[in-house]
Amino acid sequence: MKPAEGAMTLSEMKEFAGFPAATQRYVRRSLDVGLDREDAMARWSRDIVEAASIRAQARMYDRLPEVRALVPDDSGLDAIEPFLAPLVTVSAFDLGQGRLTSFQAYRFLYERLVGAEVRPWLPAAFCAAAALPHLHPELRRQLLQSISEAAATAAGWSNRQPSFYPAWVEKVDSAALPN
Repeated sequence: MKPAEGAMTLSEMKEFAGFPAATQRYVRRSLDVGLDREDAMARWSRDIVEAASIRAQARMYDRLPEVRALVPDDSGLDAIEPFLAPLVTVSAFDLGQGRLTSFQAYRFLYERLVGAEVRPWLPAAFCAAAALPHLHPELRRQLLQSISEAAATAAGWSNRQPSFYPAWVEKVDSAALPN
């Protein structure tokens, strides 16, 4: 790894550490579901409600391979509908779970679920999903206010793939560690 890559990884780790605990948990769970990393049901479900949410998320995330394959190379309008419709639908599901409470957290997750090439499309997908009526008006307001003008009007986006993919970390009993 080059020094610049290490600095970027550290920056991504700091960004993730700044999210609320519930957001961090949801991002890790979502990456397990969306990237088939772990048995998400065994790892993340604490009760029947959460188990049902994970099953619904897995069904929704079945669309991710299609989304990844359809990321447009340019801004041609003919390529937007088959790509953006499923991206907004999956995004609406995630935002509806109430754990991604900002554009920053949403962007962090979706850069990893779909890839760096999705960055130009994330503000549009986020705003569309955040404005849908299935969300409580207060959550819609919070989400839509979380996207900065700079993020919404960026002139360009990095094509560097994310390097930090947060995962479950077992708690260590500090009393069991040698001094």
